[in-house]
Amino acid sequence: MKPPSLTASHQLGFGFDDAATTMPAMPAVPPVIALKRASPVAVKPVVETPTETPAPAETKLPAVVDVGSEAAEAAEAMAKLLDAHPDFRVLRRLVPQLTFPPATGPVATLLVLDTETTGLNSTRDKVVELALLRVTVDLHTGQPVGAVQVYDGLEDPGMPMPDEIIAITGITDDMLRGQRLDEALVLRMLEGVDLVLAHNAGFDRPFVEFRLPQFAALNWACSFADIDWKQEGRGSAKLTSLAYDLGLFYDAHRAEMDCHALLAVLMASLKSTQASGLSRLIDSARKPTFRLQATNAPFDAKDLLKARGYRWEGTQKVWHTRLSDEAALALECEWLKSAVYAGRSSRVQVEVLDAKTKYSARPGQVGWREL
Repeated sequence: MKPPSLTASHQLGFGFDDAATTMPAMPAVPPVIALKRASPVAVKPVVETPTETPAPAETKLPAVVDVGSEAAEAAEAMAKLLDAHPDFRVLRRLVPQLTFPPATGPVATLLVLDTETTGLNSTRDKVVELALLRVTVDLHTGQPVGAVQVYDGLEDPGMPMPDEIIAITGITDDMLRGQRLDEALVLRMLEGVDLVLAHNAGFDRPFVEFRLPQFAALNWACSFADIDWKQEGRGSAKLTSLAYDLGLFYDAHRAEMDCHALLAVLMASLKSTQASGLSRLIDSARKPTFRLQATNAPFDAKDLLKARGYRWEGTQKVWHTRLSDEAALALECEWLKSAVYAGRSSRVQVEVLDAKTKYSARPGQVGWREL
């Protein structure tokens, strides 16, 4: 890929641009129309005929249709017809969007990120694929503006790919042999970035910081953890499920397509506020979160803590939970004092995490609070 020319951004808040950066677009991928009953189960889309009505004559659609062809027009007509029927739901293949209208006001520069790795341990396993979308977002509308810059690179991990990872990603040893990330290009894409977004940043951030320490200096947000998808009426926080809710399917577990899917999901309005997911993550990154430890909690309180969502930290041997803001922290401290410590005066540890430390392996600012 030809190295891009990036312009350093002016700072607003914790680093928001007031003008969009223009970058080259890439050609879109032709769509595939998939027809399917609601609540899909199978991996490959199928059309089922409802039992209440006579079965129509079987119509076989091509697996891939050319945009603008007669076949595509016919498929779209059938898709609309089935979409109007209560027993069917239409899923369309996600087509990456790489150009948006120009900016008209203040903007933020975001980096949508995903990785594929040899395993789950960031200190032992390696990144084998890194994908980035550099996206400019209008702060008033919460929607992308201008051009999207794309990077997708493979890297030889220096070890055989585990069979289970090959089965999930389709990335083989032959594909990786001799490959290396374009570090210079990646670092140019980091310049002026206000916020990195990942779906499960707690997984991706340690991996990319170990591989490229420059990622540690950036603000991060997590679309999996920073949005309460259950509250937003979604049945699952899995990225494929969130895309299905929008009528989209895609080839998951390859980093670039996962990034495009995440951008599409975050462009949609959230039920609770009608603002986009992008706006929600930008706002959440401005505020610290808190990791509260139930320090020296009585052993017989473990069931109470577990039921409330606390997790056991085996190294420090303490129950802990995360709170989204100061108000939630205050309420949780009141609950701990009455339900866990039986009204006794107690001292608990509170770790303050800002966007530069959230989801990393590094500690935040640690302090103590009297109950």
